[in-house]
Amino acid sequence: MATLRVPEMVPTPAEDCEKLMKAFKGIGTDEKAIIWVLGHRNASQMKKIRDTFQQIYNKSLIDYLHSELSGDFRNAVILWVYDAPERDARLANNALKSRKKNITVLQVLVEIACAASPHHLAAVRQAYCALFDCSLVEDIISNVSLPVRKVLVSLVSSYRYDKEVVDSSIANTEAAKLHDAIKAKELEDNDLMWILSTRNVFQLRATFQCYKDNYGKSIDEDIIACGRGILESILKVVVWCIDTPEKHFAEVVRASIVGLGTDEDSLTRAIVTRAEIDMMKVRGEYFNANNSSLDNAVIGDTSGDYKDFLMTLLGAKL
Repeated sequence: MATLRVPEMVPTPAEDCEKLMKAFKGIGTDEKAIIWVLGHRNASQMKKIRDTFQQIYNKSLIDYLHSELSGDFRNAVILWVYDAPERDARLANNALKSRKKNITVLQVLVEIACAASPHHLAAVRQAYCALFDCSLVEDIISNVSLPVRKVLVSLVSSYRYDKEVVDSSIANTEAAKLHDAIKAKELEDNDLMWILSTRNVFQLRATFQCYKDNYGKSIDEDIIACGRGILESILKVVVWCIDTPEKHFAEVVRASIVGLGTDEDSLTRAIVTRAEIDMMKVRGEYFNANNSSLDNAVIGDTSGDYKDFLMTLLGAKL
């Protein structure tokens, strides 16, 4: 369930564009007006606003936002305004070009491959080629070392069947294969990679349940018991993004605010990419895991227009 609040009576795209231009051209930028318009529009409405803005003013809305806003607020608004495949293609590129190749960075690629539909992943791959003049797989091969490279290439190259089809006998058989590979600490096993990267998510959820029923522990628990390296961490994220993506994104939010300082990039990504999908579930998972409110966590760790925009996407009435 989404947290995004779209009004019952939505202005026309031209009216929204006029309000945005007034916000840009006044004495100082009217950030509140920008939040009010863009923070209450869904993806299809946003596309119409972008297209209409270009037609009326002969300039990109993204360019205006980039020149008029700043800091984490600007980053969050622009990420929200992008078309979803372009947004994820840019997130993937930023991850691959980052000097750091830790779990915080590389899990972005797993989210794109495993926490969205096969159609969306295909659109991201197409957008990546158009934006960066190379394929997503090429950049993974060039920028990520083995064994994580093998996992990521398998995941982003796949096109899973997207209908709810489950074969219980296959679930039991493949749970056994996964268990054998994990217990032998052979996390690069070809069968393990093939199962995780090709089976539809409903089949995999049944397989994960068989794993727990048959062997007494969840598959992610056994993966982490193999070690604390980047490969184990990546595979745990794969399992969570397939099985319960809301659990993964709740953990992304928690990790982004724990300790000294806030990881604004991770916090922004989690809220922006899930606000129109399942942020209500993420909010529930966050409370269950931390016995505290996700909304209060965001309020406590952010400020100003950045906080107001994130809270608007979370459904707050500001």
